[in-house]
Amino acid sequence: MKTDQSMTLRQATSGFTPAVDPLAPTIRHTDQQGIHCTETTIPSQGDELPAYIAKPAQHPGPYPVVIVVQEIFGVHEHIQDICRRLAKQGYLAIAPELFFRQGDAKEYDDINALVKNLVSKVPDRQVMVDLDHTAHWVSRHGGDTSKLAITGFCWGGRIAWLYAAHNPQLKAAVAWYGKLVGEKTLLLPRYPVDVAVDLSAPVLGLYGGKDGSITQEHIDTMRQALRAANADAEIIVYPDAGHAFNADYRPSYHEESALDGWQRMLDWFAQHGVAANPVNEDDK
Repeated sequence: MKTDQSMTLRQATSGFTPAVDPLAPTIRHTDQQGIHCTETTIPSQGDELPAYIAKPAQHPGPYPVVIVVQEIFGVHEHIQDICRRLAKQGYLAIAPELFFRQGDAKEYDDINALVKNLVSKVPDRQVMVDLDHTAHWVSRHGGDTSKLAITGFCWGGRIAWLYAAHNPQLKAAVAWYGKLVGEKTLLLPRYPVDVAVDLSAPVLGLYGGKDGSITQEHIDTMRQALRAANADAEIIVYPDAGHAFNADYRPSYHEESALDGWQRMLDWFAQHGVAANPVNEDDK
């Protein structure tokens, strides 16, 4: 049975944040054969943090863990599918809904309003603590956090860099087109370029050469900061890809770069002690 199938129109238009417009015909859908998927909540900072979790169903674990950090659109269908893809590779993948205190991304049908009224109000400090509580929770629910990794996309790509400088127990991070430099605020006091010297986990950055929001100059600045810090990090630039090149539900999707980046991510995890055994889909 194929893992990824083309989605029907009905499937494609449900589960995605309304601000995503238009949806592309390249949407991938990962089935649940051989894996277990569910929604859960995690006690964090006096609240119940919603999260989506996917893990192999073959045995109770513990499994190596990948925390998946959302784009600006929240933990919608694409991020959930990323978790399922990772579960197929043998990981326990968990995506906490990091905007939930400020609102619900699915209530917005306009990207500018979503960013202004929701995303821009989420403090980095809040996010780091929620991710810490996610890691702690998953260690008691089938995850082996001695093999802990993180990956994030767009908004989550920046967070992946920051978390690699925050949690010394993290073994590996992969940041997909996360913003590297920017205007500092009380809520966003540091960017990846500022934490290069503090990285305690190796980071792989995946970027598009045609990304108008993250320029080659920004990437060069980050590379210089990493070299100065002697950091264990690597940045790959795909010359034909733009921003959000892994987002198969958007016109920005660039399949060749996305597939190469996915394999590089898995290799990076394995190289740094977060290897997993892919699911045997004949086991049900």
